[in-house]
Amino acid sequence: MNKFWHQLGEKLITAFPRRFSGVDSLPQLAVLGLLSGLITGAVILIFRLAIEWPLEYILPGEGSEAFESLDILTRGLLPLAGALGLGLLLHRLTTHDRKVGVAHVMERLNYHQGYITMKSAVIQFIVGVTTVVTGQSAGREGPAVHLGAAFSSLMGQWMRLPNNSIRTLVACGCAAAISASFNTPISGVIFAMEVVMMEYTIAGFTPIILAAVSAAIVTQAVYGSEPAFSVPALTMNSLLEIPWILVIAIVIGIAAALFIYLVDSMGRFNDRPVLLRVIIAGVLMVPAAVLVPETMGIGYDTVNETINGELGFWLLLSAGAAKLVITALTVGLGMPSSIIGPTLFMGATLGGAMGLIGAGIIPGHASSVGFYAMLGMGAMMGAVLQAPLAALMALMELTRNPHIILPGMLIITTSTLITSEAFGQKSLFLTVLKSQGLSYQSSPVIQALRRVSVAAIMDKSILRIERHLTTEEARKALKAEPKWLVVEGSNGPTALLPAVDLARYLEDQGEVTAGKDEEQPKSIDLMEIPANRRDIAPVQYQATLEEALQEFETTSAEALYVQRHVAPMIQRIYGIVLKSDIESYYQYRRS
Repeated sequence: MNKFWHQLGEKLITAFPRRFSGVDSLPQLAVLGLLSGLITGAVILIFRLAIEWPLEYILPGEGSEAFESLDILTRGLLPLAGALGLGLLLHRLTTHDRKVGVAHVMERLNYHQGYITMKSAVIQFIVGVTTVVTGQSAGREGPAVHLGAAFSSLMGQWMRLPNNSIRTLVACGCAAAISASFNTPISGVIFAMEVVMMEYTIAGFTPIILAAVSAAIVTQAVYGSEPAFSVPALTMNSLLEIPWILVIAIVIGIAAALFIYLVDSMGRFNDRPVLLRVIIAGVLMVPAAVLVPETMGIGYDTVNETINGELGFWLLLSAGAAKLVITALTVGLGMPSSIIGPTLFMGATLGGAMGLIGAGIIPGHASSVGFYAMLGMGAMMGAVLQAPLAALMALMELTRNPHIILPGMLIITTSTLITSEAFGQKSLFLTVLKSQGLSYQSSPVIQALRRVSVAAIMDKSILRIERHLTTEEARKALKAEPKWLVVEGSNGPTALLPAVDLARYLEDQGEVTAGKDEEQPKSIDLMEIPANRRDIAPVQYQATLEEALQEFETTSAEALYVQRHVAPMIQRIYGIVLKSDIESYYQYRRS
């Protein structure tokens, strides 16, 4: 009876993940995408409340962003004390454990198939809350993306899903996090695919969309259906504003390039002690907090005031410039701050300032300051992240106004081109990865291979067999009609040979002994008989075709046997993968 339940459990454990191994497992991934969104939405709610509750208690003004209402001394000491605490925490962690945010999620996708640990999520939660509560120039969106990706990845790991499915779940978590943070499900989907995954697939859209929708429903149940910003009705008054919009696009593109350059330049100090770097970042934050307190925290209250035209030109200009410089310097030095929120802040304030200038130049035709602030937000987001489509979708969802599409497309694409082509800057996240000595591969071939598990193409017609066996044992083995024989050695599988070669050998020996009236040899050595033997190496059941191809290159093996842990010290082999199988699969899919 126990044996029956053991076999049944093993079949279920194997069969369930196998349903996710290919690119066609949409129904299963759709259900998991929905579950990922619900989990991420709940996690983001807890994260957001962990930020808002202490700030509502600490800050004397109304709401959780009124850092301006603090006295000068507190404004100066709060970020410095926070930097000291964060520095001490990061100092006790290893270099790997200090990595947080969207760049870390991209690293785990590119180098570790999307596997993210619970420890990483806990660290991100702590430093994400601390940076905002202590008034650093930070946002909550980067930590939210990390947390959404981490918990979605952990769900896939717990279910022992193939790596290609875990990668999709990570994208679901990213989309759900952006959707929950801004109440913008469409831009969450595009952000996950354009910024994090850097690929668009039909199979990926469905689960990611469901994740974004379910996360938005969770947050709307608590915070309502309104987007993150209170945006009045906006429209472009005249086509005569087009030249000025292009001028703003150039200014925003230059500002974005400067921001990325400053972050990259500070990366040269990465070899210095993290405690020293973070404390210096805190010291740099002090004058910004004292002189321009709007730079403290997330700053969405300032963004809302800008959109509604409540701030003057010099305040907008100084707040935008200070936010750009202080965020770039502190993040570059190692402060674990999110840059998505500050990017929107910079775009809104600089766009609003340019809108006021435009109103002075063409007073009879200029649109409202809020119109230019929203265009600036989209332009800065598109340029810094090099994600024009995600920025455009965010602009549309935040304004809920189709009239902003035309000028939005113009300013976003222009500013993105200025940053990338005129100044040669890549996405900020790719720049951060490069400063860490990492690259992000996104070629079509690599993307195609990452979407499929080895379990989807492996040949299951195999039989594990001992190297030395009798003729009778050999004939009995061939009755099962396997295609491949995995030859066992003293330390596991040592070679692979076609079953037909053993059958041919037995047939030849039978003819020889029949002609000479001799008995067939009692013992057969499978490593000595004439056969097309192949060197083999292991690959895990959850591995993608990309990992299998890397295994071929590093081991110089001629075949891989797909194995999986079914019990302590026990590995079960499920199939065989040849390099030609991977090449044939890709050629078939491409054609």
